[in-house]
Amino acid sequence: MRTLFGYFRSSAAYRVRIALALKGLDYVYEAINLKPGVTEQRSDAYLKLNPQGRVPFFVDGDVRISQSPAIIEYLEEAYPDVALLPKSVADRAYARQLANVVACDIHPLNNLSVLMWLKADLGADESAVQKWYTHWVLEGFKALEKTLSHDNRTGKFCIGDTPGLADVYLAPQIWNARRFDVPLKDFPTLLRIDTACNDLEAFKAAAPENQPDTPVN
Repeated sequence: MRTLFGYFRSSAAYRVRIALALKGLDYVYEAINLKPGVTEQRSDAYLKLNPQGRVPFFVDGDVRISQSPAIIEYLEEAYPDVALLPKSVADRAYARQLANVVACDIHPLNNLSVLMWLKADLGADESAVQKWYTHWVLEGFKALEKTLSHDNRTGKFCIGDTPGLADVYLAPQIWNARRFDVPLKDFPTLLRIDTACNDLEAFKAAAPENQPDTPVN
């Protein structure tokens, strides 16, 4: 029995949902509400399961893993029939490079907990938080756009014409950028790839608006 603990708007959980969908793996979805003021992620039951109290958290039989990169790497090794990484060592490193621009440079600085800390502990207002969020997204997207637009491995997707690891990371970050009204007009390559991703059923099924914990209103 596979179980994914997630939150509809968590981009990290979104990545894992895409990876599971691309690999055709069924799972039970357990929603953990991360909305500010809600303490579900700090409940004794969830902290016993996942001491960090964050999402995603993945259970596969006796296997229990937190952190989306670790979960996705586990899925890649445990269920290799549909590969998210290219065959060559160099291309695999390149795929991880692209993914890590999101995972290491953009997302950690714009995580919900960081944005809440900016407000609560540093007294940042909404305008300052928006400026912070936009700055780090644009910095990462500039690098990705330049890299992808000049690399001959770029195809319909980040690498060739099959969706893979880099796309799994890119699409949720673009979704989140739109949510925060980040201007994206200077990133035609990223937007083209995002459109190709979201034409696929795996990406549609994983989208935040299609999760069972998505608010009706």
